[in-house]
Amino acid sequence: MENLREINANKANKEKTGARVDALAPELLALADRICDHPEVGFEEQLASAWLCDFLSAHGFAVERGVAGLETAFRASYAHGQGGPSIGLLCEYDALAGIGHGCGHHLQGPCVCGAAVAVKDTLAAANEPYRLVVYGTPAEETAGGKVLMLERGCFQDIDVALMMHASGSGTAVDDKTLAMSAFEVTFTGKSAHAAIAPHAGRSALDALLLSFSGVEFLREHVPSDVRMHYTIPCDTGPVNVVHAEAVGAFALRSYDRAALDAVIERFEKIIHGASLMTETTYAIRKKGSYDNTICVHRLRELLMENARAVGAPDIRGPRDKTGSTDFGNVTYRIPGACMRVASDGPVPAPGHSKEAAAQGKSDENHAALIYGAKILAASACDLIADPWILEEIRAEFRAAKGGDR
Repeated sequence: MENLREINANKANKEKTGARVDALAPELLALADRICDHPEVGFEEQLASAWLCDFLSAHGFAVERGVAGLETAFRASYAHGQGGPSIGLLCEYDALAGIGHGCGHHLQGPCVCGAAVAVKDTLAAANEPYRLVVYGTPAEETAGGKVLMLERGCFQDIDVALMMHASGSGTAVDDKTLAMSAFEVTFTGKSAHAAIAPHAGRSALDALLLSFSGVEFLREHVPSDVRMHYTIPCDTGPVNVVHAEAVGAFALRSYDRAALDAVIERFEKIIHGASLMTETTYAIRKKGSYDNTICVHRLRELLMENARAVGAPDIRGPRDKTGSTDFGNVTYRIPGACMRVASDGPVPAPGHSKEAAAQGKSDENHAALIYGAKILAASACDLIADPWILEEIRAEFRAAKGGDR
């Protein structure tokens, strides 16, 4: 009987958090629209960060700005009693250069902040102790802000990490994401006149083109999930010279970090070989490294259960075609999951496009924010009310990690 009363009380609390999100909706949607109208790229999100911090501070959270030495990162916390689970809610708010909010990051901060405030206000008189921690994480699109924050000690104060993301492919969780390592390779040779004395030069551009060819030949000999991309990010100079310098950008991906590391070893040999063939020198600079996410099914099931309970649109099975994210690195340290909420606008548009950015304030995007906040708030209530759920999540996480946490 006591257990039934607890279940009914938690169900009532989850409904109350949903009602609180509805009450906050005008403020949350206005905040999202403001961020959408003022897109800021990675590490320049001054306005978005300040607006989100101001909202949380006004609703009773203790806010720390500029955490981890990153000016636009923040941490906001609220503790109810002593001990209990520490629920982490992470958000991004960076835009895409030249595009704007074509990835829906303007929705994340208001969604996560609305969920946090709804839980705080609803459980103000709860017997169970708990803590809510909102982390603002800049530069997901460019520099992997979460990776820097991890390296500088963030996220170790939370038991679970939850996120929301707009989705053009239904309401779902990710089954997996791609690990990615990005590199900038600079070849240095010796300049010469291409028509009069080409023999006197050592072509850095030839070395770069040979490295591209090497990557193409490698494609046949890597696991089927490996993706390899390259480009020349800057002008190499006029056509009538032997080029003394050439720079290439490379990105390598796989759903398995260990498999990717083995491919990287072969990639580095290609670069070395291109240098030997052209008698040039080279430097490889690591530009970023994202891990694949560690899948904790119990946590993802919890999000989907609450997505169905709040009536989220276009419910689908787990996504198995995904990209890369710095949230993957977080899930190597802490159990985490991202709730993707259907947000297709009136005209379907691909992510990371100007067309998607133009629909950032659509009814569908607004609805995704509200549904996302209700799902995250309800899931937090479950984690607070039933400690066994968190124990199941921890046990599965330890098993997936090989028992090191």
